[in-house]
Amino acid sequence: MVDSIISGDSIKIMKTLSDEFVHAIISDIPYGIGYGEWDVLHKNTNSALGGSSAAQKNGGVLFKRRGKPLNGWSNADKKIPLEYQEWCASWAGEWLRVLKPGASCFVFAGRRFAHRCIVALEDAGFTFKDMLAWEKQTAPHRAQRISEVYKRRGDIVHAEKWEGWRVANLRPLFEPVLWFQKPYKTGGTLADNVLNFGVGAWNENFADSNIFPVTFEKTDHGLHETQKPLKLMERLISLVTQEDAIVLDPFAGSGTTCLAARNLGRHYIGIEINDEHVKTAIKRLDETITKERFN
Repeated sequence: MVDSIISGDSIKIMKTLSDEFVHAIISDIPYGIGYGEWDVLHKNTNSALGGSSAAQKNGGVLFKRRGKPLNGWSNADKKIPLEYQEWCASWAGEWLRVLKPGASCFVFAGRRFAHRCIVALEDAGFTFKDMLAWEKQTAPHRAQRISEVYKRRGDIVHAEKWEGWRVANLRPLFEPVLWFQKPYKTGGTLADNVLNFGVGAWNENFADSNIFPVTFEKTDHGLHETQKPLKLMERLISLVTQEDAIVLDPFAGSGTTCLAARNLGRHYIGIEINDEHVKTAIKRLDETITKERFN
C-alpha cells in the first residue's frame, strides 16, 4: 500500500489503514462550493443552484456553475455550510486514528467553509495549530462592476453614482492552508514524542512566518481543475517530516502531494476516487522514475 496510488472512496479505504501509521496528511480536499459535480457535498436540489448563466456557458468566468448568493435563496441553501461540516466530520476521525501522535495535518479547505472544516476536525480530536496563507502572484477577479449593470438598464445617473463599486468578492490572492496536529501522548513531553514517533516539531528552514509565497510553474497546470503547485506541497512536507516518513493524501487528485513526497525521499499513499485522475497520478510518478533512470 505504501508508495502507491489507490483508486476508490477514501472514506472507506481509510478504515483499512493501521492505527498511528502515517507521519503526515496533506490534502487538497473538496471545498464544497460547487466548483464541479465532484465538489457538491450537500443534498440541496434547488434547480437554480448549480445552474449556469450565459457568461458561464460561454466560458467568460472561472466557475462553470452558479453558486449560492450571500443571503441564500431558502432554508435549504442556508444548510449547505453545515452539511459541509458534517461531510468533513465523516472522515476526520479516521484521519486522526491513522496519524502518529504529534503528527501534522495540512488541509486546503477554501475560504468560505474553512471554519466548518476546523470545527469538524477539532470535534474529532485534532488541535487546530494555525492557518497558513498560500500567497499567489495573480488571481482572477470575478467581482462585477455594479455600474455596468445600471448602464445596461439605461440608468446613467446611478451608473455614475456607483462608478468604481463592485459586488461579490475581492481578488483572491491567498488561499488558507489549515494546520492541524494530533495531540501527543500523555505522560511525556512533546520533545519525548518527537523521539518516540519522529513527528511533532517543525523545520525552521522551510518557514519563517505563516505566509507562504509560492507561485505556479508551467507544469502546475492542466492535469486537474484545482491543481496545486508542486513546490508548495514540497515545502509543507519538508516543514513537518524527515526522510523516509509516510505522507498520506486521501484526496490525491493528479498526485501532486505524492510526487512531492517522492521527490523528497518520503514514502506516500494517495487515494483518489476518479479513475482518470488515478491514471494521471500514476503516469506522473512513473515518468519521474523513468527520467531518473536515464540521468
